[in-house]
Amino acid sequence: MKMRYDVVALGELLIDFTSNGSSEQGNPLFEANPGGAPCNMLAMLSKLGRKTAFLGKVGDDLFGRMLRAAIEGAGIDSHGLVDDPEANTTLAFVQTAPDGDRDFSFFRNPGADTQLTPGELDLDALHRTRIFHFGSLSLTDEPARSATVRAVAEAKAAGALISFDPNLREPLWRSLDEAREQMLWGAAQCDILKVAEEELAFLTGLDDLEAGQAALRACFPQVRILFVTRGKQGAHAYCGELRAQRAAFTELHTIDTTGAGDTFCGCCLAKLLEYGIGNLTEGQLDDMLLFANAAASLVTTKRGAIRAMPIEAEILVLMDTARRA
Repeated sequence: MKMRYDVVALGELLIDFTSNGSSEQGNPLFEANPGGAPCNMLAMLSKLGRKTAFLGKVGDDLFGRMLRAAIEGAGIDSHGLVDDPEANTTLAFVQTAPDGDRDFSFFRNPGADTQLTPGELDLDALHRTRIFHFGSLSLTDEPARSATVRAVAEAKAAGALISFDPNLREPLWRSLDEAREQMLWGAAQCDILKVAEEELAFLTGLDDLEAGQAALRACFPQVRILFVTRGKQGAHAYCGELRAQRAAFTELHTIDTTGAGDTFCGCCLAKLLEYGIGNLTEGQLDDMLLFANAAASLVTTKRGAIRAMPIEAEILVLMDTARRA
């Protein structure tokens, strides 16, 4: 069967209200940026020419319509995006520190993204994609948790590679024990696993990166490639006996780190689609990290994520500066 998509993702689609200065009266101003980790990642893939589709739910409201237009404008197929006539679109207010780090306040009780049901899934998309990607935010509540479980099963049965990014957001979980349980379930399903360094410690109880990655890979031997992002410290990749490590591009002026990890993930998936996952070389793994780190650094120089993704030419220019250094 011919594949319709390179990557299909399921999860949250929301508005990130990002801090953007103050009014003349001294009131804080927030910019309404389309966001949500799965679509941030798909937007990067679409920018790189990959065919993508999103499965999720938004409110039948002003913000839901804004988000549908945003992902369609980014080249993401929206046929699997459902409108909820009752629950509102999820909102996140993001307070950004001077170094670009963030503090989140969510309005999601319930948010429309948590109300996606198994019966609303676009099964054709799940059966005809090369990679299916999901995160943990669709596992926080029912019925979206059951929809995610079915989506993973459908995509896996159809032969897709499964990609998972835990993307821990503590305020959205009833308890950290539940968060860990669901994130470990996600890790048990995937071929491709991307975690932030603090998520690796959360899942394994180990602060040492090398000990943590070894423990995680031993617990989930089906994971074929593990990426560990470390913010300003760059990123690591582990694939069988192969190892790679690349520094971040810290010389760029960071104003908002929203979407940096999603950009990184999208670039890694794009490279895996290009190289294949079966016989990666050390050079390909290193090039993958260099490419993904460059793109992630570029997206931090703008506010928001979906509409801030760099084009490939910008990424290659920045990569060239690193190779000449």
